[in-house]
Amino acid sequence: MARVEEQLRQGGERAFPAAAPLIPSPAAPGAAEEELEFQVGQNWFAAAGIFVLAVGIIFSLARPYAGWPRAAPALIGYAAAAAFLLCARAWRRTFELGASGLRASAMALAYFATLRLYFFGAHPVLSTGSIMGPFLLLAVAAANLVFALRSDSPALVVLALGTGYIAALAVGTAGFVLACLPVLSLVAVVASLRRGWPALRLVAAMLTFTAYGLWAINQPYLGRPLHLAVGPTACLGVLLACAVIFAAGSWRRRPEQPETALANLTELTVCGAAYGGFLIHSLASFGSVFVAAHAAASATFLGLAMASWLTSRSRVATFLYAMTGYLALSFAIVRAAPGPPVFMWLSLQSLVVVTTAIWFRSRLIVVANFFIFLAIVATSMAVARQESGICLAFGVVALATARLLAWQQDRLELKTELMRNAYLISALVVFPYALYHLVAAAYVALAWVGLALFYYLMNLVVQSRKYRWMGHFTLLFTVLYLLVGGLNRLDPGPRNLSFLVLGAVLVAVSLVFARVRRRRSGPSRI
Repeated sequence: MARVEEQLRQGGERAFPAAAPLIPSPAAPGAAEEELEFQVGQNWFAAAGIFVLAVGIIFSLARPYAGWPRAAPALIGYAAAAAFLLCARAWRRTFELGASGLRASAMALAYFATLRLYFFGAHPVLSTGSIMGPFLLLAVAAANLVFALRSDSPALVVLALGTGYIAALAVGTAGFVLACLPVLSLVAVVASLRRGWPALRLVAAMLTFTAYGLWAINQPYLGRPLHLAVGPTACLGVLLACAVIFAAGSWRRRPEQPETALANLTELTVCGAAYGGFLIHSLASFGSVFVAAHAAASATFLGLAMASWLTSRSRVATFLYAMTGYLALSFAIVRAAPGPPVFMWLSLQSLVVVTTAIWFRSRLIVVANFFIFLAIVATSMAVARQESGICLAFGVVALATARLLAWQQDRLELKTELMRNAYLISALVVFPYALYHLVAAAYVALAWVGLALFYYLMNLVVQSRKYRWMGHFTLLFTVLYLLVGGLNRLDPGPRNLSFLVLGAVLVAVSLVFARVRRRRSGPSRI
């Protein structure tokens, strides 16, 4: 009986083995260190070795070989590229990381071998100035791009695009460079959209505008003198065209999809690099068409802002493109209307900015525009030698903007009155300042009293308590002005008249408020 029980126990253990422990046993000592060693020895050394090998071959090809056939170094480079590709094909499954590095090195070697036909030798085989010379460089760059797309590798696509930009700069002529940049930009944007590689658009934008900058400064790394290109004028249009191409890459985003940090960084790069290069180049080399060029740039970027809003409801992209467009318009205004009148035109532009911000439903534009408006007012007050009525225009713009914000408050989704109050405070300060400088000292107090009465009239028209408070503060300013400066500076006649008028108005306002308070049964409407 005991023997039977022992057999049953052993059979049960074989059928139902003991459960694994809940807490795994610790790894063997040194296992993590061994894994790191394999990562370094197998992966890192492979990538570094392939890179070093490719660089060594490139340096070897760059040397002049006296007595050799002129095309021999290039042919050796092509042979090395073919060998790298064969190795990559053989190792594509067993050594994937090494195969990827070999493919990238093969692309670089093939392109450098092509460059070797044009440069680095005492007697080049081909010339970039010939009719067919540039097309071989483009053909190799195009072959690299096709190979990279078939490999479905964004890193290889970036490398292939880089060879295209190098080809454009290697030829260096204005027509060739300016023709290549939009084409390469378009290829990059299409590839990023079709393959779902959003970072490619950012990298390509950086490459495009860097290539333009290198061409514009005459490529000093080739030993040329450093100076900005003075033509053709179409180069400015190419910058705007590239900006449009890269901006169009974000128009497929649906409004319900969130805006990513990468997308916002791309739009910021496009605005900053495209318009930054545009501004510097036009300012230094194209002064005769500066106003027209920046008017065109303003229209372009404002159009991009509208397109971003209509297609994807992008708040950040709309803000960036709109503010870039307004900045371009500001530079056009500054150049077209030099002197103090420019501040009046800039303040009127501020009103236009708020109008478009309402259409875009952009609180960011409203806030940014307010600080720009304050900078315009402060600069005008600082540099103007004599007040010519421009500050009155500032006050009118501030009041009009405040009314516009109040009218479209729901569309802008402004939950507070902060921005509206800010513009009203600006008017409260600007109007007395302007009248102080425009009106004779004997009648400043009377002018301020008239301004206070205007605010009370505005309260009756628009039914807003804010204008009553503006009237109150203006009367208080008048009292302080008369008490501080009017007693000694004014002649007896104007001084007495000012005190009488101000006192009468203060008493009248007090009586009106006392009467209204007795009659009203509810609070005043804001």
